[in-house]
Amino acid sequence: MILLTGGTGVAGREISMALQGMGVPHRSLVRDRVKAAGSAGALVELVEGDLSRPESLGAALDGVEKALLLTAVSPDAPQQERNFIAAARRAGLRHVVKFSAYGAGLKAPHFFGRQHGAGERELEDSGLPFTMLRPNGFFQNFLGSAGSIQARNAIHAPAGAMKFSPVDVRDIAAVAAHVLTEDGHQWQRYTITGPEALSHDEIAERFSRVLGRPIHFVDVTEDAAREWMLAAGLPAWQVEKILDLYRYYRTGAAAEVTYHVECVGRKAPTTFEHFVRDHAASFAVA
Repeated sequence: MILLTGGTGVAGREISMALQGMGVPHRSLVRDRVKAAGSAGALVELVEGDLSRPESLGAALDGVEKALLLTAVSPDAPQQERNFIAAARRAGLRHVVKFSAYGAGLKAPHFFGRQHGAGERELEDSGLPFTMLRPNGFFQNFLGSAGSIQARNAIHAPAGAMKFSPVDVRDIAAVAAHVLTEDGHQWQRYTITGPEALSHDEIAERFSRVLGRPIHFVDVTEDAAREWMLAAGLPAWQVEKILDLYRYYRTGAAAEVTYHVECVGRKAPTTFEHFVRDHAASFAVA
């Protein structure tokens, strides 16, 4: 049996769908089974538990051989990962797949990289067979710019001229599904990127090409970005960490292109244009 944590989030839902597309039954850890029931597929067994409550994890792991460890963005994520890894070790899991982050490491130059680096070290030290998935930024994050694209034909970000290699969450899910269902991926670290490194000007150009109207990139200051994110309801601690991530991106360190989508996920990587076409209704003029 495979157990997913974080199976109701953006990436977790796609991983669950990828497993279902392969005909693989699996279990999903949820806090409220009734609330989650409406979004669960026929091959998904819902089990209640909470990564912040270690005592709830034993039953969820009963009969489980492989698990995806995916935590939400939170200051509590490191402790939640420690709780799960300890429970997985007690349960004798034979493979834990950690959903990590691009550039993860104890000395990573950005907060999320260091946070995931600590989780990776915890898993490495546990002695459990592991695979680390290290995706770059998601295409789907640009859905957060849908309102600006609809109303002002513009993308706003403190990005400058930097290039990075974002990836479609569906491609990450393809990699994760194969890692969870095949042997031979233990002890590996897969950096997962899209098929090309893009600047925000180039991303705006691709929006323009697909949507059939000019879309512009507006480079904003960190102060302006902070104000916008706080107004959108993001907690202050998360806003600062996102700005920290943009500083990392602006160094050009996230422009690497890898081939794990093709080699492990066994599919052609989704282009940014394809992503925009799939979500064109979200970006259409209101």
